[in-house]
Amino acid sequence: MSESYPTGSNLNVTASSLGGSLQQVLLSQDIQPGSPPSYELCKLIYLYHPLGLKLAEAPIKLAQSVDRSISIQNAPEEVAKAFETEWNKIKANNNILNVKSLSRVYGIAAIVMGIEGKESSAPFDLSKLWEEDIYFNVLDPLNTAGSLVITQDSTAPDFNKPTDVSVGGEVYHKSRAVIVMNENPIYLAYTSSAFGYVGRSVYQRSLYPLKSFIRTMRTDEMIARKAGLLVAKTVTPGSIVDQLMQTAMGIKRSVLKQGETDEVISIDTEEDIETLNMMNVDGAGKFARDNILNNIATAAGMPAVIIRNESYVQGFSEGSEDAKDVVRFVDEFRIEMAPIYAFFDTITQYRAWNPNFYKIIQKKYPQQYGDKSFEEAFSEWRDDFVTSWPSLMIEPESEQVNVEKTKLDGIKDFLTAILPSLDPKNVAIAIQWAADNISENKIMFPHELVLDINALADFHEEQAEQQAQMGQMGQPEGPGPAPGGAQKLGDPVDQQKANAAPPAGKPKPKAGNKPDVTAEKKNGKK
Repeated sequence: MSESYPTGSNLNVTASSLGGSLQQVLLSQDIQPGSPPSYELCKLIYLYHPLGLKLAEAPIKLAQSVDRSISIQNAPEEVAKAFETEWNKIKANNNILNVKSLSRVYGIAAIVMGIEGKESSAPFDLSKLWEEDIYFNVLDPLNTAGSLVITQDSTAPDFNKPTDVSVGGEVYHKSRAVIVMNENPIYLAYTSSAFGYVGRSVYQRSLYPLKSFIRTMRTDEMIARKAGLLVAKTVTPGSIVDQLMQTAMGIKRSVLKQGETDEVISIDTEEDIETLNMMNVDGAGKFARDNILNNIATAAGMPAVIIRNESYVQGFSEGSEDAKDVVRFVDEFRIEMAPIYAFFDTITQYRAWNPNFYKIIQKKYPQQYGDKSFEEAFSEWRDDFVTSWPSLMIEPESEQVNVEKTKLDGIKDFLTAILPSLDPKNVAIAIQWAADNISENKIMFPHELVLDINALADFHEEQAEQQAQMGQMGQPEGPGPAPGGAQKLGDPVDQQKANAAPPAGKPKPKAGNKPDVTAEKKNGKK
């Protein structure tokens, strides 16, 4: 029995009719290679076709399977944590997934930010955004019908460019909306699924193989029904079969049908019972199905391994060719999503780093932010805000350790080369830089290295002053700090020789001559 769901009008749409319409449309003879899908057909494929959801959302979910790395140089870790908290609060990842997937379904989609109690046509004040109650709406081409047609005047500044978004006569300001298209618009190429001269649906080129895939599903269902069929080769009792013989043969078939494990049935020596031979079906069915999936992947511009839902031959960590293709595809797809992420980054920053949050930072870090205004600190955080995507190519732990060891050796070599030429203040800065980079190595050093940079700078300044005073008094330099304030790590034997050196003013005995012991004794007697 089909369930009916009320719509905005008096029309009731039943669930069974939707499923039936998908089959009727896709198996229609009117669909040929190159046939454009309509808005309604794209919706049906997305909702009911086995590959509809995967074609629209799989690349986005793969790209978002690893969170972005967020770094804000010279800022406390609370700043990045506040950003991540607000990012999750406004459900940015889910909104990005929705708008990008709808753009792949229809060819274009938009996401708008609304503020309760404020008109959507006016630009919002970023400095007061943290006080407002905001919400996000994802719009498909039917919601924005008429506003995203895009002008085809090749002399206009907005030629083939989406401009304003309006819904039901309500216009949204450009600062409140992001328009996302799947592929670039082509001059005078009308997209029926998007009601405009915009991008194209991911189903447009793959419509015909998507239709063929439904036939493979019907083939699978037929094979499943026939796989348990038994063929009984019985001996005909004679040329004339009366009702009694038909009854006897029916009883024999019934016994065969009801027979189970641990039971015995008897047949004639000339009779035989076997299953339906489907040895050739496996090869032909798999060949056709694989080719159809490859055709769909080619038409959609995706690696076939994503659509086939097969495990990677050796996994991402081994760097197989399939995995490399997927990684390259995901990296390019992340670049496509960059404008949407930039839109949400700006909103999240102005909501997370607000004046109330900055007061907490000032109390916790008075030396760094006590005398700095909120506007100045916010500008520094935005300028130093950097995001990066980790690669999907996950390296083995042993390889990661080798990479981190190489980085550690580079830091050590850099410090060895640069520290002797730095003044005490810059020595402390260089050591703090090394500590920050070492703290990023969570594989070898799980706990963060925290240094007091002010105390370190004061220590090296004192060492430099003591060294200068010893030089003015004519005393030779001991194993103290280098001229730049950095201590040289020499050989212990050299340091012992330096410690054994005679004091200043006393001549060093020459090699090969013994000291005059008699003179010393006479002086002692006097």
